[in-house]
Amino acid sequence: MDPIFVVLIVLAIVIVGGGVAFVATSRDRGAPGEVGAGGDGGSTALAEPPGDTLVEETPPEALEAPEGAPTPEDRAPTEELVRPSFRERLAKARSTFSGYVTSVLSRSEISEESYEELEEALILADVGIGPTQELLDSVRSTVKERKLTTNAELIEVLRAEMKLRLEAPTELVRSEESPTIWLFVGVNGVGKTTTIGKVGRRLADEGASVVMAAGDTFRAAAAEQLGTWADRCGAELVRGAEGGDPSSVIFDAVEAAAARSADVVLADTAGRLHTKTNLMDELAKVRRVADKGSGSVTEVLLVLDATTGQNGLNQARQFAEATDVTGVVLTKLDGSAKGGIVFAIRSELGLPVKLVGLGETAADLVDFDADEFVEALVAVD
Repeated sequence: MDPIFVVLIVLAIVIVGGGVAFVATSRDRGAPGEVGAGGDGGSTALAEPPGDTLVEETPPEALEAPEGAPTPEDRAPTEELVRPSFRERLAKARSTFSGYVTSVLSRSEISEESYEELEEALILADVGIGPTQELLDSVRSTVKERKLTTNAELIEVLRAEMKLRLEAPTELVRSEESPTIWLFVGVNGVGKTTTIGKVGRRLADEGASVVMAAGDTFRAAAAEQLGTWADRCGAELVRGAEGGDPSSVIFDAVEAAAARSADVVLADTAGRLHTKTNLMDELAKVRRVADKGSGSVTEVLLVLDATTGQNGLNQARQFAEATDVTGVVLTKLDGSAKGGIVFAIRSELGLPVKLVGLGETAADLVDFDADEFVEALVAVD
């Protein structure tokens, strides 16, 4: 065979092979400026939303698997998320109570010292002075009415009263018309973006389709962090230019979700601004704009760091006034958190604690359970 002809055949093979490789790479992640995962403009791309917002879609299985490659059935199963127990993760918080509870139980009869020790324990646990007084006044009344005499009975009345005061619906509400929109608010550093990622993972496990909106355009790397979570749970990410209008990003995300028939939009918001704009004014605007398009906002979840104690309660007051907060997500409840802030939030603000973070993994974000929480907190180790 003519050597020149052989060379031409080899070159043709190289060019064709390179073209296939390029197509595969483009399908893995859309090139900058492209909408959706498919760089080939196929039907998997979302309709481009208004503005300069970029919609990134977590890629589907790209090209047909080569011969001999493992099939989905051959691959290791996804690790099942194991829910932690409150008692296990609240060991340090419980230690604040356990010494006082032990001391109260050591006495044969209920006395004024019993109430004083419980008062000190509750205040040290971040319940707050006002809620502590109201709680113990109610406990005193019940003890007197039932003519109770033992400290074991006193502790049981305390537990029952705390559970009663913490009772509230914890289910995250979905809208009748898709997409459902959940806004996450809170200051920087409380774990807001991570919480969105964990909620997205939960929704994905339930079979819901999710769009994440990177509305915190003022924090460096916020969109990248949210994008990592979107990749992990198969969600789509909508982001805008750094320092851009957060409301525009979230509006575009809602419209993109509607075009895609996605179930839920999880929207991150700024925790601090680099301009003279007041944060609360900006969040109020975000809330108004999010409700203008398709679907509706059914949850405005305030993310608080449990380790901040009464400072977190002050944050909750400010955010609740600006954004009509529907519930609280309490992060970092394990570790050094004292736990009583849960009771203070419910008692003073009337806000239900809907989710709590008991650790770092996706499984550690769990529904708040008043009975389990109180039993784990007011106990003797």
